[in-house]
Amino acid sequence: MKKFILCLAISAISVAHAQFTVSLTSSDLKNGDEAYLYTLNGSKDVLSSKAVKNSSGWMFKVPASYMGMMRVYIPQGNNSINLISENKDVNVGFKMKANKISDIEYKDDSNRIMNEVQDVLRKKEVILPALYQMNEYYTTGSPFKTAMNQEIERLSQNMSYDAASHPFISYYNSNYKRFLVQDATSKANTEDDVVNFISGSSEMLESSSLLKPILISYLNNAPKATVSGSIDKLLSNLNIETARGQTVLSEFIEIFDTYEMEDLKKKYLAEATSLKCTINDRLAGTISTNKNVEMGATFQNYTFTNAFNTTAKSIYDVKADKKVILFWASTCSHCEEEIPKIIEKYAQLKAQNIQVIGLSTDADKEKYENRIKDLPWINDAEIRGWNSSYAEKYNVHATPTYFVLDKNNKIIAKPEHVGDLIKFLNLK
Repeated sequence: MKKFILCLAISAISVAHAQFTVSLTSSDLKNGDEAYLYTLNGSKDVLSSKAVKNSSGWMFKVPASYMGMMRVYIPQGNNSINLISENKDVNVGFKMKANKISDIEYKDDSNRIMNEVQDVLRKKEVILPALYQMNEYYTTGSPFKTAMNQEIERLSQNMSYDAASHPFISYYNSNYKRFLVQDATSKANTEDDVVNFISGSSEMLESSSLLKPILISYLNNAPKATVSGSIDKLLSNLNIETARGQTVLSEFIEIFDTYEMEDLKKKYLAEATSLKCTINDRLAGTISTNKNVEMGATFQNYTFTNAFNTTAKSIYDVKADKKVILFWASTCSHCEEEIPKIIEKYAQLKAQNIQVIGLSTDADKEKYENRIKDLPWINDAEIRGWNSSYAEKYNVHATPTYFVLDKNNKIIAKPEHVGDLIKFLNLK
């Protein structure tokens, strides 16, 4: 009888589970509109709760302590508001213009300070160098030069706040500067610096949004000939039978998937699937979404939201000898290059009883509906951009993405581009 080893848990910081609330107020939306609150695990949003708008706005109740990034998603207009939590009440107001969020007012100290710090950092990176260049062209004492000098002085200073009172803001900004900002004054991080930081960091690493960019930086700085060795070094130090080790392994697999590093993805996905211990939700999700779209797998069904050019209610209801599933968007330049070539071959596709089903990652309903007027095949969209449910379900990281299914909805090809699709289907 096989023994199943229980995965080692990261030592939890002992904190009282204190409930806090996240309040959003806007007078520009109708009662009844839903919104969703997400916390963060690495680079993945985790649904925390949902709320229905009342006369004053939305209020989310968070039952457990949490320090880190949060996001409120409002399906109307595909809007999002990024926030932070320091285990204290969050209070934000905003307005809507042309169905888009504007004029955000951060009313709680944590989000107000974080927004101000981030605003100064962005301006330091983008505007400050330009101000220095422009400054020499203006006469001393002129109103514009005086104002410019004041802005240069403001942006050159570090914004002060009480780090002890704002532990997440301090954690985020200090480690962002340490690992993700490269300038003449920065000391280059060694491989061991990164390994030790990821291994020894608090639980705020997973909730900070820093993990994935730090891992990408780690890969970029690893010797190309031994990149797999650098990955193994980090994973061995973390131990992939721990929650953090599994989260990092999951992040690596998804990075390899996004950047089409197929050999590395295969190696570490195999490592993940061979684990005999309890697997955390993050890694289990990565394994599951990859399993959904591997060659020979039955493509998971999807119920249409508002399909055009069909009376079918779902992918499975579409009867054809083969189905081409196309993930695309009206704003995708590569899609605009490839879609006309499918249109050219559409008569041949129909003659062979091959149906095309387009699932769009558009967020703008008007742009989407204008584009599909020229597309002769089945199209559907949730109008939620990359928040669309099928992006996660079918492990879609970019558009266009293709799958070819047989009549039993099994995946028989995953063409990389339209040329591969045409060749696989023997279109002339």
